[in-house]
Amino acid sequence: MTPVIRSAALLSALGAGWLAAWQLGLREVDQSPAYGFFITALLGFGLYASTSGIVIAEFRKQFRTVVIAVTLGVLAKVALVFGVMFFVFRDPNHLILAVAVAQIDPLSVAAMRAKSKMSDSAKALLSAWASFDDPITVLLTVYITAFALNGGAVGGVGSFAVNLVLNLALAGMAYMLWTLVRGRVRKAEEGGRSVRYAVRAVMVVAVLAIGFVAVQYALLLALALLGLFFRPNLGRWVDRLAEAGMFAAIAAVGLVLAAEFSWALAGVGVVLGVAAFGAQAVVAVVLTVPKRWRGDRVRLALGQQNGLTAIILALLLEPTFPGSIAVVAPAVVVVNLLNAVTNGAYDRLQEAVRKPVRQPVRAPKVRQQPATVPSVAALQRIKRTP
Repeated sequence: MTPVIRSAALLSALGAGWLAAWQLGLREVDQSPAYGFFITALLGFGLYASTSGIVIAEFRKQFRTVVIAVTLGVLAKVALVFGVMFFVFRDPNHLILAVAVAQIDPLSVAAMRAKSKMSDSAKALLSAWASFDDPITVLLTVYITAFALNGGAVGGVGSFAVNLVLNLALAGMAYMLWTLVRGRVRKAEEGGRSVRYAVRAVMVVAVLAIGFVAVQYALLLALALLGLFFRPNLGRWVDRLAEAGMFAAIAAVGLVLAAEFSWALAGVGVVLGVAAFGAQAVVAVVLTVPKRWRGDRVRLALGQQNGLTAIILALLLEPTFPGSIAVVAPAVVVVNLLNAVTNGAYDRLQEAVRKPVRQPVRAPKVRQQPATVPSVAALQRIKRTP
């Protein structure tokens, strides 16, 4: 899919969601439990799909960089985005909007990973960055919201800690299950086709069951951890489903935006989206200073994508900060369009650089030998000849 087609597809998905909400007269879609479950399920699948495609050996090599990216990197992006927003609008409440778009959407990363021209190391870094920066973003949201409400942050942090423990418990139970069956799974993969397909089907059902529990109780970090070890061999199906999920997510944004749209707030969203994309470029360049990242530096800098995490945070913030959805939703669209256009332009530039330049064919120069002057003895022999 070319960048132009991808951009058009993203806008078409957004328009489809908008048109559906307008034609059906849907209002306050974000208040519906079904909508909340749907977007949470999409986000959970994005987390799982993102980590399930990570090359574990590369993940271990880049673990230190991943930790820096999801901690200091997220804080730096929030600071940069808020700096731009405050400079333009002079509104301190925009700090919470900066937090909402500081993370990278794992579903979008998973959808584009198969077609990406990054190295395995860069794919591992970006996928892990997208999957594990959500807890930091949520924690920042808890702190800032509590501060804005002039209340203590202890309750919110306490709830976050309990949720973290439950996530680890669910992931730990899944890992124990995997250690019990992985030997049998490996033997089954060496058997006949019917046996392989049966085992893969059972593993898919297990993932879906764990996923349902995780989505129902908002234990999405467990799904990101699950993708690191519990991996049914489904070939390219995970990437294809992730790409379909990305367009479904943009359509879900359109459902909400149809009722919340405002030209004034959309303008704020455009600035927010540009600032988020630029912040990723700055932080990625700093993180990839070592020479081993030279070939992937630009692609990582152009790697910002936003989606369901930002929308979910905006939905959570809307009661406290009215207008959050109307700002964040356009920002999500702007970021994804910038990602498609800039990466497409960079790909064309790289192809132009690699294309060999044809030199004009020149005829080889023939070096003329100087005419030999006959010697005196030769002339005498010629004269003596009768």
